[in-house]
Amino acid sequence: MPVVKVRDLENNEVGEIELKDSVFAVPLNKPLIYDAVKAYLANQRQGTSSTKTRGETSGSGRKLWRQKGTGRARVASLRSPLWKGGGNVHGPKPRDWGYRIPKKMRRGAICSVLSERLREGGLIVVDNFQLPSHKTKVMVKVLAALGISRKALLVDLQENRNLTLSSRNIPGVKRVGLGVNVYDLLLHDKILISREAVMKLQDVLSS
Repeated sequence: MPVVKVRDLENNEVGEIELKDSVFAVPLNKPLIYDAVKAYLANQRQGTSSTKTRGETSGSGRKLWRQKGTGRARVASLRSPLWKGGGNVHGPKPRDWGYRIPKKMRRGAICSVLSERLREGGLIVVDNFQLPSHKTKVMVKVLAALGISRKALLVDLQENRNLTLSSRNIPGVKRVGLGVNVYDLLLHDKILISREAVMKLQDVLSS
C-alpha cells in the first residue's frame, strides 16, 4: 500500500497515511481516461446552437413569378435555401450532446489519474485547510510554502469559507469537494487534498 506523508500548511510533516492499492496503485490506462474525458466534455456542452429552416424564416409565401414563359428558372418561394435570407438545410438544432459511461469506467479513470499523480509526486496530502483569513495572500503564501507554482486542485469536504474565498481569485487554482472529475485531475498539475477528503475519496472509489 502506498504511504504518503501528511503535511501542514507550512509544509511540515505531521504524520503518514496509507492509501489503498485499488485507488492509488492503478496502472495508467490512457484509453479509459480518454473515454472518461470525452464523456465529461460532451456533458458540458450546452447544445443551444440553432438555425432556421425555410418554414421558420420571415418572408412572403407567394410564388415570385409564373411557372412558365419567363425564360427563368422555376421558383416557388422567397424562403428557399437557394436564396439569400432563405432557410438553412440540415443546420444545427438544439440538442443534448451528453451521454453516460458506466460508473466502473468513470471511477477507473479517476483512479488511474490519481495513481499517476501520486507516482509523479503531484499529490499532496495536508492535515486540514484551517486558514486564519479569507485573504488571497494567505493562500498564495500556503501554495508557495508547499512548492506549488502551477495549476492546483484543492479538494476538501468541509464547508470552508476562508478556503473558498482565498483561492477563487488565484489563476489556475480551483477548489472542489468530493465530486472530483477526471478532467480537473488532468488539468491541474498538483492535487492538494485534506486527510479527511483522501480517506473518504478512496472509500467511495473502492466501493
